[in-house]
Amino acid sequence: MSQSQKITVMKSIFKILSWKSTIYLSIAVLVLLIIFDFYGLYTNNFYLLKPDNYLFPVTTLIHFTFLYVLKFKIEEDELTDPLMRNIEYMLYGAFLIYVFKTSEILSTLTSYSEFVNYVVPATFLPLGISIFVLHLLLLVLTILAIHYRKEMVGEYKFDDMNQHVDTWE
Repeated sequence: MSQSQKITVMKSIFKILSWKSTIYLSIAVLVLLIIFDFYGLYTNNFYLLKPDNYLFPVTTLIHFTFLYVLKFKIEEDELTDPLMRNIEYMLYGAFLIYVFKTSEILSTLTSYSEFVNYVVPATFLPLGISIFVLHLLLLVLTILAIHYRKEMVGEYKFDDMNQHVDTWE
């Protein structure tokens, strides 16, 4: 794919998903993935007592906070601040966890052929593919949210960061 084709695809994505729809769709995808994080594909059961299942929901708190701050900054027409920068940097770490979870579900889906002789629930492939698509969508929406932060709120200016602080407040 050439560079001009990539730019055209990105521009069409930005036209389809406004900043508000990106935020609301991100919230919906995060909530669905939190629910599915407790679901066991191989067993067709929910596991609420496994500590591993709580890593993703706790990580999404960073994402929810970033989405709230982004929405507030855009609606109030405010500039970036150090708190938003720190939250976004934590979101980069959460993004790495999202990439790991996406690769984990892909590896689970590709292991389907290894369990042909076992009883695998009929919901394995449909739900597994749905969860995988939701994870891919979350990755795209996270990148879009960061793009909207850069475009609508502004860049982080490290040299100029303290000039917007009123010391008398």
